[in-house]
Amino acid sequence: MIVIMGAGGATGSATLRSLAALGAPTRALSRNPARLSAVLDDHTLARTTTLAADAADPESLHRAFRGSHQLFLTMANGPHQVRHELNAIEAAVACGVEHIVKVSAPAAEPDSPVAVSRGHHLIEERLRALGVTTTVLRPYAFMQKLLLQAPGIAGPGLVHGALGQARCNYVDVRDIGDAAADILTRPELAGGGYPLTGGRAYSHPELTALLTELLGRPVRYVDLPPAELHAHLVHRAGMPHWLATHVVEIQQLAVVRKEVPDDTFTRLTGRPPRTLEAFLGEQLHRFR
Repeated sequence: MIVIMGAGGATGSATLRSLAALGAPTRALSRNPARLSAVLDDHTLARTTTLAADAADPESLHRAFRGSHQLFLTMANGPHQVRHELNAIEAAVACGVEHIVKVSAPAAEPDSPVAVSRGHHLIEERLRALGVTTTVLRPYAFMQKLLLQAPGIAGPGLVHGALGQARCNYVDVRDIGDAAADILTRPELAGGGYPLTGGRAYSHPELTALLTELLGRPVRYVDLPPAELHAHLVHRAGMPHWLATHVVEIQQLAVVRKEVPDDTFTRLTGRPPRTLEAFLGEQLHRFR
């Protein structure tokens, strides 16, 4: 039995869909299982057991993990992420889970300039200390996060950032789900770390040029100093301060540490990753 912690999120739900397609037995955890019907299709729900569990409640986690052998751990970034993921890990190991697949970050280092990445490092350190078989996925920027830019693109035709000419390794969360499902169903792939990117990295000027072509009207990139981008995200986009800080930190890391596409996904799955052009084409109605 494979338990999915974070089943209602983009990565968790994508992994559930991929596992359902493979016929793997899965158990999806959520504080409110009834809400999973909003993010999962009928085919996936029919092949998935859903249970209520709260990462802040270790007792509920122990009930949810009983009888399972693998855990896919993906939780939303936030102020309580480290404590909640550690709660899940401790409960899983206590219940006999033998393999944990954790979604982490490309730069999960103790001195990372990205606070969330430093938190991922702490979680990975605990996994190593517990000695459980661990596979770490290191996806780069999610294509789906570009949908947060939809109001600015659909309205004034603007994309704001602090990237200059730096490029981002965009990856489709559906590819993360496919990679995770392969690892969870093929024991020979367990252990180690897997960076996950798309086939090409894009700068924001290249991204807006692509949107201009697809939409048939101008879309322009507005490059801002980091502090101004933070203020824009908080006051114009309505982001909480911690999330705006995270976005700025991620972009500044891409400026100082060049992002280069990796072929890990193709080697894992035997096919190329989904392209940014295809993703934007699917979602074009959101940007009109």
